[in-house]
Amino acid sequence: MIRYILVRAAKKDIPRLIKYKKDIIDMYNKDLSEDEKNKINEYVTNSVSEMFKDYYNIVLDDKIIGSILLKDIQEGKLIDEIYIEKEFRNNGIGTDIIMKVVKKNNNKNIYLWVYKENIKAVSLYKRLGFKIIDQTESRYYMEYNVKR
Repeated sequence: MIRYILVRAAKKDIPRLIKYKKDIIDMYNKDLSEDEKNKINEYVTNSVSEMFKDYYNIVLDDKIIGSILLKDIQEGKLIDEIYIEKEFRNNGIGTDIIMKVVKKNNNKNIYLWVYKENIKAVSLYKRLGFKIIDQTESRYYMEYNVKR
């Protein structure tokens, strides 16, 4: 397992976090009009700027290799926007982070959003014990219920 640390994001990280979020959206929304892209860009810029304190950088050897949004919500903890640079994917980092969040929040349910097209991630989350509890046209809302 690659040794990484999570470091709370700072204001200076906002441009990179915006890029990561846009990359995720672009990956699963290829046929957007210019108007839709402009609206998404505005939404991404505003939401990341407002919530940057809920983001964590994934750091390996003093290099930021990704980020994750971890937000306290009324029902428990929300995991969203897990982004890992391509060259560091498929090394178990995402799985390890999710399981650490589950263990650290052992009395709270954990929730996450995932694009339906991201079949690898959906399969992983199911293997880890998450269940689909809701969906939109493009994404699943999944829950890890600690009471199981």
